[in-house]
Amino acid sequence: MKQKVALVTGVSGQDGSLLSKFLLENNYRVIGTSRDIHTSSFNKLIKLGIEKEVTRVNMNTCDYRSVLNIISIYEPDEIYHLSGQSSVAQSFEFPVETLESICISAITILEAIRYKNRLIKFYNAGSSECFGNTFNIKANEETPFNPCSPYAAAKSAAFWQVKNYRNAYNLFCCTGILFNHESGLRNERFVTRKIVKTACRIYRGEDINLELGNINIVRDWGWAEEYVEVMHSMLQISKPEDIVIGTGKSHSLREFVDYAFASLGLDYKKYLIINEEYMRPTDLKESCADSSKAKKILNWKAKHDMQSVIDKMIKSELV
Repeated sequence: MKQKVALVTGVSGQDGSLLSKFLLENNYRVIGTSRDIHTSSFNKLIKLGIEKEVTRVNMNTCDYRSVLNIISIYEPDEIYHLSGQSSVAQSFEFPVETLESICISAITILEAIRYKNRLIKFYNAGSSECFGNTFNIKANEETPFNPCSPYAAAKSAAFWQVKNYRNAYNLFCCTGILFNHESGLRNERFVTRKIVKTACRIYRGEDINLELGNINIVRDWGWAEEYVEVMHSMLQISKPEDIVIGTGKSHSLREFVDYAFASLGLDYKKYLIINEEYMRPTDLKESCADSSKAKKILNWKAKHDMQSVIDKMIKSELV
């Protein structure tokens, strides 16, 4: 049987690295893209011990010729589009860059697939941020979008472009609408890693504080390694489907902080400082996933809850 080839954009990020590891374990050849492989950091691939197994290539996802060239050379069976500006907070500072890196890049790759090889299967990384505030309602595939940030607006636009190309050109393309998912590979600019890292530093004896913005937001937090497996599963079914992925359980950021610190025998109230600089112009207050479609179609259900995620992140941090 011919070895499958997967093209992974954003290979240096948390999801790209974890997905690459999973694909390699399933006998894929993995091609990971970056704007500049000579200046990009691949420390996550190195940490996972797979940097030599992933073929890294230069590709500008917003440049049609660049995308077409890489597709022509490596002839991927599957493309996982995970790259793009990934911070909600930073999207308010760089809204144009955010739109380009998320939405324009998705259209560019879809156009290249339509022109070069319509049999290529395409996975697009969506986001629960698209739903906006759902309050006490769990969001599923029928829940209307109500984006509250430039990041969410860009992800929403990319979602509709993918759906349009699927309907208009009969491409196998789909979006995984993933709720928050974490691991020890998260960048420190993400609040979850910031909390865990700070708690571990205090536990080790450092005299520091934890500065946060709104700790009353409520999120559905899952384990990233589980979620990247779903990305692969979505491209193995007979018909492309957009699917919501989450645990179905939500907690406030205050609860996240409390559990992380308490797990290390610390009282977070002694170290927490609320800093107005970390407040966003608009903030998604509460979100929770209804992943019943994932259970029905993919036989998938999250195994790890928030507490388990924090435990694993702390273990990774203290190694």
